[in-house]
Amino acid sequence: MARLEDIELPVNGGNPPIEWSSDVMAEMIRRLGVKYIAMNPGASYRGLHDSLVNYLGNRDPQMLLTLSEGHAVAIAHGYAKVTEEPMGCLLHSNVGLMNGLMQIFNAWCARVPMTVIGAVGPIDAAERRPWVDWIHTTADQGAMLRNYVKWDNTPASVGASIEALLRAQQIARTAPKGPVYVCLDAGLQEKPNEQTLDDLPDMARYQPGPTPAPSPVAVEEMVKRLTDAKRPLLFIGKVSRDKADWDRRVKLAEMLGARVVTDLRAGAAFPTDHPLHGPDPRPNLPKVSQDLMREADVILAFDCVDLAGALQLIAGSGAPAKAYMIHCSIDSYVHNGWSMDHQGLPAVDLRVLAEPDATIAALLPALAAKNATGKGKWEGVAPASHAVPPAPELGDRVITYKELTYCLNEARKNRKFTIVRFSLGWASEYYPFHEPLDFLGWDGGGGLGAGPGMGIGAGLALRGSDRVAMTLLGDSDFLQGVTALWTAAHYRIPVLIIVCNNKSNFNDEIHQEAVAKERNRPVENKWIGMRIDDPACDIKKLAEGQGVEASDPIARAGDLPAALEKAIHVVEDGRPYVLDLTVVPTGGPLLKRA
Repeated sequence: MARLEDIELPVNGGNPPIEWSSDVMAEMIRRLGVKYIAMNPGASYRGLHDSLVNYLGNRDPQMLLTLSEGHAVAIAHGYAKVTEEPMGCLLHSNVGLMNGLMQIFNAWCARVPMTVIGAVGPIDAAERRPWVDWIHTTADQGAMLRNYVKWDNTPASVGASIEALLRAQQIARTAPKGPVYVCLDAGLQEKPNEQTLDDLPDMARYQPGPTPAPSPVAVEEMVKRLTDAKRPLLFIGKVSRDKADWDRRVKLAEMLGARVVTDLRAGAAFPTDHPLHGPDPRPNLPKVSQDLMREADVILAFDCVDLAGALQLIAGSGAPAKAYMIHCSIDSYVHNGWSMDHQGLPAVDLRVLAEPDATIAALLPALAAKNATGKGKWEGVAPASHAVPPAPELGDRVITYKELTYCLNEARKNRKFTIVRFSLGWASEYYPFHEPLDFLGWDGGGGLGAGPGMGIGAGLALRGSDRVAMTLLGDSDFLQGVTALWTAAHYRIPVLIIVCNNKSNFNDEIHQEAVAKERNRPVENKWIGMRIDDPACDIKKLAEGQGVEASDPIARAGDLPAALEKAIHVVEDGRPYVLDLTVVPTGGPLLKRA
């Protein structure tokens, strides 16, 4: 595999002194620990660009050129999903920021850390070049995204820039994590600097604080409720990717004898073939999981993506859940009145304002002191069956998600896969999760076009590891983000992008079918304004046009194993690959609006 560090090496300019204001800004970005900074160039940050290349030597951070600001943000998003640390991205003035806004909203909803650096100006009107500097100057650029970042700032001096970057990184890395935005004045970047390296702050004194943990009173109450419970249940949502945290979750369930329900929207959180795990997870809470939650007498929910929605679904399909409800989350610290991404307000009996894995770390010794063993729990309720279902027939059959999921599981024997995301038809029964990096969850805000970039960001984070990064995308998502592939080709980022191609915006076909049935109108018209056909897009040519190897369309299930093996070998060799599969979609019922 080619070394990423050897790509785009600048001419050695010696060891230049720190002599421009943008040099100070670049030095601070390096000291913040940012390894990569995805960008699409623009003159509003030409001073910083020069400093990153000619002062820092394009190392720590290394710039990654993208063909769209949206791709830059999506790559940083995918990187953070793996590492849980912020990657940088540079957006050119107001126009570049507007291009990246949808993907910043995705990152916000997913609560991933990200350092977004923008530029404006010059703020001093006397320094603006005619026309272009005027249209690229905004009085309050942060107003465009203030409702879906944790913090933003437009510093007016070098000293203020130092503090802004320190504060931004600290806030982005403090739970609940999220994107931050620092907007740098173009005029300030190009002014001579009077700072020395000795003037820069001690970074150790500006680190995030410890992870919020539960109070002793809350721990005592949780231990009492959980040990007294006859049918305790853990409902696990957004948790860390750390393997030690994963193991502690398993230990907690075993000490309590608790059944476990997980949420695919949040990613892998617990081994899904463990005897205590409920039914295989689905994009929507399956009925058997709903029944378990109805039968539980204590439910301990860990930062669920939509706890109120789950409880509403349970009540709507039968009797409501009657359990004593504990919800452990600090997500409410970033809720605001503009975005409804906080979902409904759940009714809970004990609200624990602490991070889930910090709570588990506090619970385990307290439970050990009570000699909790989990014996006698859930008597009379059989555990979920996690027997591997029979292999589906392949041969001349069409490809559905069942065949695809089965073949992916067969292909990962003696390998480790990290799946960045997949679509609604995923057949979980064929693909158990065993480690926290097996699956990274959904994109957050549902903004299309993010898929290729997120996959590339995950591939960047896993580059050189023993894991194969891959993502399963609908054709619409892929087509909207296809030019992100150029960055993967140029920087030799290994990622497998599987296009589940149904030549349609099929999810919306389901919506149109539901509306037509409700109104007694012909469902045969659901495809109009939806189908991506006549002409069909040539996925292979589009990928090859970005320098990425791709397959011909594959529609026969019997051809899947060989096609997957070829694709995976390319990625294991250090290169990106696009696999074009004709996948027959799985429709599903939709709830009526209230």
